[in-house]
Amino acid sequence: MPVDDSPVTRASLLVQLRDGDNQVAWQEFARLYGPVIYGFARKRGLQDADAADLMQDVMRSVSSAIGRLDYDRKQGTFRGWLFTITRNKIFNFLSARRIRPQGSGDTTTNKMLDSTPAETDGQDAWELEYQRRIAALAMDKIKSEFQESSWQAFWLTAVEGKSAGEVSKQIGLSTGAIYVAKSRVLARLKEEVETLRRQDDE
Repeated sequence: MPVDDSPVTRASLLVQLRDGDNQVAWQEFARLYGPVIYGFARKRGLQDADAADLMQDVMRSVSSAIGRLDYDRKQGTFRGWLFTITRNKIFNFLSARRIRPQGSGDTTTNKMLDSTPAETDGQDAWELEYQRRIAALAMDKIKSEFQESSWQAFWLTAVEGKSAGEVSKQIGLSTGAIYVAKSRVLARLKEEVETLRRQDDE
């Protein structure tokens, strides 16, 4: 059974993930959550290569455990389950590298471990990474709906933070046209993000 066109994880996709040979489903899952896991690990102080390794480790854990996961939203979200796995993997990674030379306790790893935020803070950071990923997927999906100049007007003002006057000189649109283009793209982006979130909550 093919994966739903939606790029977000839903109950139907989780069912497909139980089939370890369903590469399409796993690619879809990795496309959504791989960057979330990686970004969260980086925010926790892991270096690029370590964060990439941890992402793969989490994926392997999900692969081995997904068959035992009873998907019931009353018991919590899949995203929450994945957060717990990722958080524990990071803690174990930092703990394994925790070295306390005699007379010293100020190694980089020790500092990262000692400063690990409380679970609620970690959940907030995890959710932020997820929302960023949803926004990125939404932008990828709607970009083709707009002319290049309209997209540039949106990107340069809303994402890069440039003034309408500066962008006007850069791309040759009036400031009024830039405001209109930005507003149209933002409205469509909000609509798409809300759609993706609803699909993920099904």
